Amino acid sequence: MPYLKLSAACLAYGHVPLLDHVDFQLDPGERIALIGRNGTGKSSLLAALAAGSGLDDGEVWVQPGIHIGYVPQEPPFEPEQSVFQAVVSGMGETSALLAEYHDISHRMSASGAGHDALLARLDHLQHELERRGAWSHEAQAERVIARFGLDPEAAVGSLSGGQKKRLALARALAHEPEVLLLDEPTNHLDIAAIEWLETLLIDSGMTLLFITHDRFFLDRVCTRIVELDRGKLMSYPGSFGQYQQRKEAQLHEEGLAAARADKLLKEEEIWIRKGVEARRTRAVFRVQRLDRLRAERQARRERMGKVQLQLDAGDKSGKLVVELDRVGKSWGEKPVVVDFSARIQRGDKIGLIGPNGAGKTTLLRLILGELPPDAGHVRQGTKMEIAYFDQFRAKLDPEATLADVISPGSDWVEVGGARKHVISYLGDFLFAPERARSPVSSLSGGERNRLLLARLFARPANVLVLDEPTNDLDIETLELLEELLQNYDGTLFLVSHDRRFLDNVVTQTIAAEGDGRWREYAGGYSDWAACQTQRPPPASEKIRSRPAARTASKPKTDKLSWKEQRELEALPERIAALEAEQGELTRRLEDPAIYQRDPQAARQAAERLAAIDDEQMALLERWEALETRAGGG
Repeated sequence: MPYLKLSAACLAYGHVPLLDHVDFQLDPGERIALIGRNGTGKSSLLAALAAGSGLDDGEVWVQPGIHIGYVPQEPPFEPEQSVFQAVVSGMGETSALLAEYHDISHRMSASGAGHDALLARLDHLQHELERRGAWSHEAQAERVIARFGLDPEAAVGSLSGGQKKRLALARALAHEPEVLLLDEPTNHLDIAAIEWLETLLIDSGMTLLFITHDRFFLDRVCTRIVELDRGKLMSYPGSFGQYQQRKEAQLHEEGLAAARADKLLKEEEIWIRKGVEARRTRAVFRVQRLDRLRAERQARRERMGKVQLQLDAGDKSGKLVVELDRVGKSWGEKPVVVDFSARIQRGDKIGLIGPNGAGKTTLLRLILGELPPDAGHVRQGTKMEIAYFDQFRAKLDPEATLADVISPGSDWVEVGGARKHVISYLGDFLFAPERARSPVSSLSGGERNRLLLARLFARPANVLVLDEPTNDLDIETLELLEELLQNYDGTLFLVSHDRRFLDNVVTQTIAAEGDGRWREYAGGYSDWAACQTQRPPPASEKIRSRPAARTASKPKTDKLSWKEQRELEALPERIAALEAEQGELTRRLEDPAIYQRDPQAARQAAERLAAIDDEQMALLERWEALETRAGGG
């Protein structure tokens, strides 16, 4: 029996349907990633499932008796609450009784004397909490708080963004829900915390539905991907890599079908406008088909466009960008940078890795000359034009319009030597013309990040500093940003907890080693992680590994067995059969009628087409392996 079920769900924002009669089911044990472009309605869908309501039409069904934990993107907390109070606050009336019990206990211990009224109230509260089984919940809350490394007495208002995200997760997990709904759980968490959360979610066996744009997290945690695209939900079992292959094939087929439909509509429009003779002889069914084609074309929702990213590196900086010689910096008694030396040259792409609070932003400011070192020397290069992406969007005036943010006092921007109207430039970043005069305060988190990128790229810069640029950006925009930065001719400094983004962009990594120590590594996150795991094994392990090493080093001279020889001979025929099946399926999917006549068959054909690619690759790899052995024998 499913835990959650959506039936014919409809939800609209203005005239745009976010959910258009969609069905969805979450079964026990599933870990589903909900993905889609910014603004498609993913968070609205998650909130509707958490509340069991909030749809314009349709039904949300929740299995009776199950408990759902929900962590929204920006969890609401009372700043004056303690961490413990915030964690137990989800218990309803019980949480108020617990808070009163602890308050009275604290007052009595502080006064050093008992009070009859307080003692009586404390006794009543204790019996009531025992009746409700609240003590086990309290113990669970304390365990979760300790597991997340939080101080139970700390005020919520004093916590950082990462600590508040941990607190929200702790509050959800403290009640041991059967289903956990997570909206961008990795935002504001550092890499170590993200990896810990991945392991926790996988090992818990909990049923999950989560929104994320972290492809590393997505690949490791999810068992199925559900994409929200143009009001429809589409399911893709398997990993993110498998989803990408199937999605590409689906979009290709969709494009072919749309092109054929547009061609037919164009031909019929020409026919209907022919002279008197044609009008006398035209068939009624053809006129009816034309009306249907017009209606289908009008109802078709085009896929959201891509962000048009363009970055002007301007004039080249000097070959040396910055040189740090035994630099040190402390905040009070806490050392943030200790005895660090590095030489950064034009064209380097540097990633900064470290836990929250390690001092990544401080090190960046030292490198850029914004902060004087306490010890050592920083030598700046020449002709540096720096553009800085602010992690907390502090430079965005919430009352300013989008156009004013991009080009204050002017309707034009110059990008790459070309002059462009500010409304057209905003359109490149998927902002509709009517939103150009809207205030910044009306934007979502992902839209604010896009606006910051638009402002950043509107002026030339040969040194680019990006502090957490990936938060709230959808996967497609992330991949476009990656490609842009890979081709960027200037020098890049990147602070990010997105491991895939670091791997795809940076050429060097500066990582925090603890106690203010920093070290430089070649490559991205995976190269740094590999260095951390490369430790010499204990002597006992070396001894045990020697026989295996001798066996592995011995060259293989075995010939193929009779069974393997027959398998090798049959492989070309099997591959040819798959190619024939692939061609037949492709021809079937090129017929637009199949999508109307039998959409289930079309979906099955598309899934089989995607599976054939995997089968062909496996057979080709097997063929190569057998051929190599046969040749070597």
